[in-house]
Parts: sequence; structure tokens; C-alpha cells
Amino acid sequence: MSKAPDPGRAKTRLIPLLGEEGAANLYAQLVHDCLEMCTSAGLCPVDICCSPSQDHPFFQQCRLDYPVELHAQTDGDLGARMSNAFHSALHSAEAAVMIGADCPSLCAADLESALDALRTGKDIVIGPAEDGGYYLIGMRRHHAAIFEGIPWGTDGVLAKTQQHLKKQGLSSHYLPERKDLDTPEDYAVYNRQELKL
Repeated sequence: MSKAPDPGRAKTRLIPLLGEEGAANLYAQLVHDCLEMCTSAGLCPVDICCSPSQDHPFFQQCRLDYPVELHAQTDGDLGARMSNAFHSALHSAEAAVMIGADCPSLCAADLESALDALRTGKDIVIGPAEDGGYYLIGMRRHHAAIFEGIPWGTDGVLAKTQQHLKKQGLSSHYLPERKDLDTPEDYAVYNRQELKL
């Protein structure tokens, strides 16, 4: 899932620190890093669910730079868009894993672990984020209800999702907790790690 890195619309919580252009450029770099990691791993086909449109020049360039397929995100809140993306992907795949591009520490081993858990029978796999959300979710069958009534953008996303899983009796597997890059504090940590490389 990705939005186009347009100034003023990408990584808005980092705009006070980096400015509109700086925040957009950072997000573009995160998307490229994520695509490089995913496509280099060679674990499965990689699709980008694009907002506002797969016709945006940024996504068209991504399609030229990486072996990816582009799809438009549907209307609705984040949950509806994620649910629809899974519904579409699972028409042609035995399992699907969805990630955002703003978890720099996500690695190929996480993707492999998620896919392995689904192949061995888990209904849902989740990568919990430190902020109370998640950076990865995967499933073998479309479970639309787990995306309903979620307080997106809050620290209650994971807890509410877990309530849905329990209510529906779905088995789950959890990856290591990781940190998203959303706030100036997150950026300071990210910047220190980048300087060490």
C-alpha cells in the first residue's frame, strides 16, 4: 500500500521537521527501499496498491524500475481499501501479505516468516508496530470483518484487530515488533541508524 510522495500529502507529521518537500522525498526513498527489498527477496510477486492512482508518474517510474504490478486503491477508509486489496489479491493467490513502506527495519526474513506461517496453516499473520498498529498483515482467505471498526491512526489498531481475531476464532502468528517512521522522534532514530551504515 502506498500513496504518491506528493509534497504536503506524504509523511505529514514530519513536515514541521523536514518541510513538505523533505518529507515527500523521505517517503519516496522509503518506498524505493521497500521495493528493492521486496523484489530482491524473490519470495513472491509484488504489487503496489496506489493512491491516488496507478497513473501517477511516481508509480509509473516504480513499474519501470522494479518488477511490480500496479493497482489502484479503492474508495473508503484505510480498512476498506486494505480489505478490497486482499479480496482482489486472493482471487489469484493462495495467500497474500500487505505492508506499508514506512517501516525501514522490515526485512526479507520477516516476509519469509509471514509467508511460511500462512503456508503452514495460520489464518492471519501480523507484524506489530511499537505505536500500537501493525506494519504487516497477511491472510490465506479474505476476512473482511477484521478491518471493520478499527480506529485507524491511533494506538488502538492492533488491540482492536486482535479482538476481531479472537471473536472469529482465527489462528494467528506474530512477527517481531518493529518501529514505523512517522514522527520526528522516529526520524531521529532512523537517521542515527542510517549514519551507522
